[in-house]
Amino acid sequence: METKQKSLSSEIELTADGSHTLFVPSMNEHYHSVNGAKTEAEHIYINYGLKESSASPLHVLEIGFGTGLNAFLTLLETQKLHKKIIYTSLELYPLSLEKIRALNYPDVISPEFTDLYYDLHRAEWNAPCKITPDFSLLKVNIDFTCITYPDESAAWNLGTFGNEKIAYDVVYFDAFAPEKQPEMWNQKLFDAIYASMSHNGILTTYCAKGVIRRMLQSSGFTVERLPGPPGKREVLRAIKL
Repeated sequence: METKQKSLSSEIELTADGSHTLFVPSMNEHYHSVNGAKTEAEHIYINYGLKESSASPLHVLEIGFGTGLNAFLTLLETQKLHKKIIYTSLELYPLSLEKIRALNYPDVISPEFTDLYYDLHRAEWNAPCKITPDFSLLKVNIDFTCITYPDESAAWNLGTFGNEKIAYDVVYFDAFAPEKQPEMWNQKLFDAIYASMSHNGILTTYCAKGVIRRMLQSSGFTVERLPGPPGKREVLRAIKL
């Protein structure tokens, strides 16, 4: 599967915690919260998702690779948690290397691991890559709305890492907001994610809208509202029991 080389025009902005985000003028949308990109990612995806899973090795699915912030924070956690993580991320609009190098995440988060941040972005698309002994990455350049599971005839299916069949223990649902990309938030796609997850699998998302909560419940998840990061009252965590 070849990289589609699509891109979104974006501008770098500084958020309240000193970390960068990207603003997309055509969508009037930010990649992260302006109240703190790093703080938001740690709060929702690392603390409410990754750290709550006892699976080992741990399979993570991310909807929206974007700036690589979630992947970088997850990679750094492998050294604290002492467990292997197999990370799959889906992205239709990969960033240019020029844009990536302008982001300040390595300096703000962990300067000693700057090379690892760039290794995430330099990793080949659509092929499994070992970034460290404990962190393997598969970046898939694909339109998430075209995903099916477990249709073997599809170009790419949920529940695979290379040729390996897997079940995801943690899902970071980090697509653009429903009002900006409504096609990314629909029942069929949540059903596909649910089917691809392990028992006690955890999905976290910044979106706490009632319609999203009800769709997750319709897929079979048990859903809870949790306190959000600065600037956001609530977020959702969904568990496949």
